[in-house]
Amino acid sequence: MAVLDSADLRLRHPEKAHRPDLPVSQKPDWIRVKAPGSPGYAETRRIVRANGLHTVCVEANCPNIGECWEKKHATFMIMGDICTRACAFCNVKTGLPGPLDREEPQRVADAVAKLGLSHVVVTSVDRDDLSDGGARHFADVICAIRACTPSTIEVLTPDFLRKEGALETVVAARPEVFNHNLETVPSLYLTVRPGARYFASLRLLQRVKELDPRIFTKSGIMVGLGEERNEVMQLMDDLRAAAVDFLTIGQYLQPTRKHHHVARFVTPDEFKAYETVAYAKGFLMVSASPLTRSSYHASEDFERLRASRRGEPSSSPMMRMHPLGSCSREV
Repeated sequence: MAVLDSADLRLRHPEKAHRPDLPVSQKPDWIRVKAPGSPGYAETRRIVRANGLHTVCVEANCPNIGECWEKKHATFMIMGDICTRACAFCNVKTGLPGPLDREEPQRVADAVAKLGLSHVVVTSVDRDDLSDGGARHFADVICAIRACTPSTIEVLTPDFLRKEGALETVVAARPEVFNHNLETVPSLYLTVRPGARYFASLRLLQRVKELDPRIFTKSGIMVGLGEERNEVMQLMDDLRAAAVDFLTIGQYLQPTRKHHHVARFVTPDEFKAYETVAYAKGFLMVSASPLTRSSYHASEDFERLRASRRGEPSSSPMMRMHPLGSCSREV
């Protein structure tokens, strides 16, 4: 559980280096996953490395990497692997990033084509050092993928805090899904997500729908950080007030002893209860389980969203129909 980056032995989390060590709780049986190593996993890793790309699967130490990469599903992380923020839950490196790589959009598009992805998820580090927070780079990646493949595109963006016009730039590129995670309840923001603002993130999601109601909106949170159940209920109401379509809820897992501790492991039954309540509140789609992550099963979930928009019966008995208007491009 070191805070060193094994690649170059620099501090991966310099802002956390002097924090006291926190205990790391033993994971319950329902959290355990098998180690990756299938041929599909190896081929995905080869393509990612050959194109000089980063993935949130690796950088955030995602527990689902074996399952997803076996199916050649990777979530690309653009604009480098160094984040300008220092969230207490996140395992992505922090510091001062380098300049943008102008060739990266084409390399991402090439990798999407080689992997044969029908639906691709693109996320990024926070780039508070850039005047637009990296919004133009997101749009360039979307355009490059569109030029090379028929893939549908889901973006998971930062909040672009105080970057005028940034959100509009990404929305104008017309991703099929716009995801921005709230991560946790507002009472925990100062300790868990100190660089962000809860209501700014809510407003960003609401603004996406105002700019283009054809785009699906999505947000996710972690539980087990110390939140109360009634706070999660209120967060759901806040997201529905912002017309968010899709909610993901997953268990927080502590990356190192320097990160925020796990207050408790939420049981599978509790996740099921959250899912039931969220559907009752009107979400078009809900994914709630201990191993749920923002892009986990994103391709299958997108197909379910698209079917629901067309008014087709869902494979999920919990699914609610929610008309969102017509589209010039069928999504």
